[in-house]
Amino acid sequence: MKPWFVYILRCGDDTLYTGITTDVGRRIEEHNAGKTPGARYTRSRRPVALAYTEKVGSRALAARREAEIKRLDRSSKLALCKSWQAASTTLHA
Repeated sequence: MKPWFVYILRCGDDTLYTGITTDVGRRIEEHNAGKTPGARYTRSRRPVALAYTEKVGSRALAARREAEIKRLDRSSKLALCKSWQAASTTLHA
């Protein structure tokens, strides 16, 4: 079974979009292409860039975590993104 991921994108207009997928790279390409199955929200807000990703065990868990993140206010989402980026930088340094 493929792992599921929750992700946050920073859109071209500086808004944030949260979604779930089994393939983050493919999904970002779909969002930036602006075609179906890209999200309607991101079509007019391209380009998008990955700001956060989190691996979860199943689609159900991914959907639950996505809902949790969507309930956060913008500053909390940005803090989540910042901590992920700091961890990613540390891992690749």
